[in-house]
Amino acid sequence: MKTLAEIFEHTLHDIYYAENALVKALPKVASASKDAKLKKAVEEHLEETKGQVKTLDQVFKSLGLKPKAEKCDAIEGLIKETDGLIEEASGTALNAGLLAAAQAVEHYEIARYGSLREWAKTLGHDEAHKLLSEILDQEKAANNKLTNIAVESVNKP
Repeated sequence: MKTLAEIFEHTLHDIYYAENALVKALPKVASASKDAKLKKAVEEHLEETKGQVKTLDQVFKSLGLKPKAEKCDAIEGLIKETDGLIEEASGTALNAGLLAAAQAVEHYEIARYGSLREWAKTLGHDEAHKLLSEILDQEKAANNKLTNIAVESVNKP
């Protein structure tokens, strides 16, 4: 990759992979959670993530590209770490760990969508900019919801 357009397209393929991987991974996280609020938040974000995949389809269409996923090592690592938590932790540690893992994913997505949105703007892709901004706002809201759950219930001794 040598141009902004190339890194933009590559990163779109990367986040497309990530969102599709999360659609597969989030049910396991919801199932493992023993905190009702966390479980509900994960289940709601699963539905939102499915919508984000559809929104990314629209982004690709607006750019004249076919939706394509390229393996995202970052999301694979975050999912593997979460799977390890599910196997190794229990009780309050499990819920706190799952919540922290979910926030790690949100922070990754916020970073990616923030870059993608700005690159779309710079490259003059107005429709992609609008759609990516919508997803970025959703990811920020999900992160805020997780923070509130942590403070209100999960991070209690």
